[in-house]
Amino acid sequence: MTSYSGLSGPMARLIEELSKLPGIGPKSAQRLAYHLLRVPEDQARDLAAAITEMKARSTLCAVCQNITETSPCALCRDVGRDSTKICVVAEPLDLLALERARGYRGLYHVLHGVISPMDGIGPEQLKVRELLMRLQDGGVQEVIMATNPTVEGEATAMYLHRLIAPLGIKVTRLARGLPAGADLEYADEVTLSRAMENRQEVTM
Repeated sequence: MTSYSGLSGPMARLIEELSKLPGIGPKSAQRLAYHLLRVPEDQARDLAAAITEMKARSTLCAVCQNITETSPCALCRDVGRDSTKICVVAEPLDLLALERARGYRGLYHVLHGVISPMDGIGPEQLKVRELLMRLQDGGVQEVIMATNPTVEGEATAMYLHRLIAPLGIKVTRLARGLPAGADLEYADEVTLSRAMENRQEVTM
């Protein structure tokens, strides 16, 4: 554990825990900790309660693997969505970004990561088996690969294409309107909408 000289035990522990969050370094963790120290006690309790409730009530949708309170989730239960299309994303935040763009009315599947041998992440750590099970009934006509245009995202898309193509299902990829190496989460709505509209069929 990192030592924070001159700090009390609880404050040092809070900084240590905050610094484990993505994008939060030691200095940012210290600023957040001191901010929380200064806020009224009821606000601090509300934040702690919100975190506890989120952990207690959140689960994965049994169908699409998105984070939800009820399973199946609202998107999977929506009969107005096109059940012949499944858009595959790496993370729940990518799904939210595509929904904000309002250019897609099919279903989703969340992998919860991408293949990354350097990080020890292989297909068995992702929700690949669950995706393949959804394709067995023959109702899906197109699978849209919406993984990020990074080396890992491309490798994941190609791996899934090799598994899905023999099933006779069309596999497409978001158009290259997305900058190379960009994350879907940070793309603007117009770019995402155009990438979805101009998606291309994946070829070996």
